[in-house]
Amino acid sequence: MRIVTFASGSTGNCSLLSDGRANILIDAGISMRRIVSCLGELGLTPHDVCGVLITHEHSDHISGLPMLVKHYGVRVYAPSELAEVLVSMKPQLADYICCTELNKAFNMDGVDVAAFRTPHDSKFSVGYRFSGAGVFAFATDTGSVTDDMLSGLCGAETVVIEANHDIDMLKYGPYPYFLKKRILSSYGHLSNEDCKNLALTLAKSGTRHIILGHLSRENNTPDKAYAAVGGALCGMNVELSVAPADSMLEVYIGEV
Repeated sequence: MRIVTFASGSTGNCSLLSDGRANILIDAGISMRRIVSCLGELGLTPHDVCGVLITHEHSDHISGLPMLVKHYGVRVYAPSELAEVLVSMKPQLADYICCTELNKAFNMDGVDVAAFRTPHDSKFSVGYRFSGAGVFAFATDTGSVTDDMLSGLCGAETVVIEANHDIDMLKYGPYPYFLKKRILSSYGHLSNEDCKNLALTLAKSGTRHIILGHLSRENNTPDKAYAAVGGALCGMNVELSVAPADSMLEVYIGEV
């Protein structure tokens, strides 16, 4: 199983999971051209993609989706509640949407996929758990850690979780008060400190590779995020990576 993050952050989000015949995109919040380019670097085209899973409807997660569907007819997967939101925003997606059920696994070319709820200030937000040659889980854009999230993440060999902001950088930074309040809320984004606590829980559940995603350009740095989470994991058998905002990170689980 191969995990590749194409982009991760407030300017755009898109990742790929490949396992056997399955090539699954998670979000399409960057341009179609960039998605095609990233796939090309891996020897793939959009015709090799069996579907795009959407986590929520914010533009940094779906901006490239209409063009990807228009030019390549890629299928879009989302829980029915989120699918309804997507179609109301982008009616041209209606013929390409495949509705799924929360907490109920479905199969995508040999990989079992299950969506679980995440708390975020969107109309509907989810993370995903994948079971194939390995177990991988993905959850960013979440203001707090819920039991549903822990059920979806715990025991996965590799996870992508959010380390959005350093609290002091956010509090004393240039953002207006209302935006700071939103980010710090239980439906906003996880801080480095929140991420550290989640990472410790996951490490104890058997996770062996943690990828920190969705870092804020203005309110965090890769070094700060890595130091906060890595310091807590010191002495544990866990590899830690930071997903770049604008370049690719490639990680393997078991055999591809």
